[in-house]
Amino acid sequence: MKQWWESDAIEDADAPKRVRAIAYYRHSAQDRQENSIPIQQDQVREWAEKNGVEIIHEFSDAGKSGLNSEDRPAFTEMMEQWVTKRTDFAYILCLDVSRWGRFQDLDLSAQFSAQCKKHRKQVIYTSIGKPREDDPLYPVYVQFERFRAAQYSRELSDKVWRGCVKIVEQGYWAGGPPPYATQRLLLDEKREPLQKLNPGQRKGIQNQRVTLVEGDPAQVATVQRIFHEFVEDGHSEYKIAEGLNKDGVVSPGGRRWGAGSVLSRIRNETYLGTLLYNKTSKKLKTPMVHNPVEKWIRTPEAFEGIISDVLFARAQEILEERRRRYDPDRMLIQLQSLYKQFGMARSSLTRVQEEMLPASSYARQFGSWDQAFQQLHKEHLQRAKELVHERLCKQIPDVLAYSDFFVLDRKLSVAIQPAVPIPSGYTAYWPIEPDSRNVIDITLGVLLSDPTELEILGYVVLPRGMAGSEAWRISSNSVRTELFGRTDLAFLKSFL
Repeated sequence: MKQWWESDAIEDADAPKRVRAIAYYRHSAQDRQENSIPIQQDQVREWAEKNGVEIIHEFSDAGKSGLNSEDRPAFTEMMEQWVTKRTDFAYILCLDVSRWGRFQDLDLSAQFSAQCKKHRKQVIYTSIGKPREDDPLYPVYVQFERFRAAQYSRELSDKVWRGCVKIVEQGYWAGGPPPYATQRLLLDEKREPLQKLNPGQRKGIQNQRVTLVEGDPAQVATVQRIFHEFVEDGHSEYKIAEGLNKDGVVSPGGRRWGAGSVLSRIRNETYLGTLLYNKTSKKLKTPMVHNPVEKWIRTPEAFEGIISDVLFARAQEILEERRRRYDPDRMLIQLQSLYKQFGMARSSLTRVQEEMLPASSYARQFGSWDQAFQQLHKEHLQRAKELVHERLCKQIPDVLAYSDFFVLDRKLSVAIQPAVPIPSGYTAYWPIEPDSRNVIDITLGVLLSDPTELEILGYVVLPRGMAGSEAWRISSNSVRTELFGRTDLAFLKSFL
């Protein structure tokens, strides 16, 4: 029995001085019970007591993944406020390597340990014990444990993914927020309906499953309206969005509708009753990746859809036909046909071609109507660029090809822009667009004689100060040609 004069505050003068330390604990939502923070604390504290270590502060990240450090506030505080700034402790105690982190980059795990060592603190994994100074195998063992910790996360991620795929293939919802106009329905072990789940609610038993049903009636009516106006009324996604906003219909994001949001509803197979999975991937804290269509997991007729098969199929046919119409190669074929038919390429001629898209569509796809015409002769233009390169090398000893431009004598950067003449009535013009990049000193327009002949008529020199202006249309009798035109490349020597 403790006597009245005995006090815990009085230390034995002959007892060895205890080494001071801090401790770090972590577990994620997927960790088993044996990895809980209280259990880690018991084990780490027991080791500290046996080894004469005094823990002066403890850090814990509950429910935090160990794949990185950014989402672990306690770990960040420990490294930034204690490890690098304080000198009143020597050890950082952690139960094992996996609690320190399951970094997929093993060097990153070692980097944090090295940072501690740099500030005269030693990381000790209590399940392994304090290393002996003469033990050459300890670093090898720790590195192996880092690999095992990282591998565990990879294997777990793969198991979870395969489990979700199996659930979807069986016709059930794999998790996450349900699509707009749908709601999650909880099923019991016998797959009988239990209740609809509100946002944030989760199933309570592992054997329970979740499917989708119709959601908010107003949202269901909105989706049906979108399909009806797109297919039956022939409205564009822009007009549909305008009508929804005019009627005060709230978009899925709680804002105004846009054309992209309307198209997302039209393309979504969920409204057919099809479950979709693996459209995107975001594993182990990596950036999200959009997977190709062939990697999607589809389960048709998994639940009752809100759009008929016929209506959905017709909508996809319209989108596919429009995609074909706006295909760049097809657009150029139609432009080539127009040129052959009329011997010129005025944008106004698109109105007389029933199947041809308007000039504005060519401008959106290729930058301008003139650049679309240039694309008809891109192989010819490339040969012209190679010819100019050869001529540059004859004029300037040091010509360096870098990216898509040339550097002359390591002093002057030149972007070569060949152009074929565009017939317009009784005349023709060459479109030259000043290169707007800061690294380009001169845009060298190369005027070719004919789309089928590799004859250079002359050059147009546009310095950087003219960048950002609209494309120039150079004609043979243009004042611009007189001011900026050159017959050969000898003038470049004066810039060097």
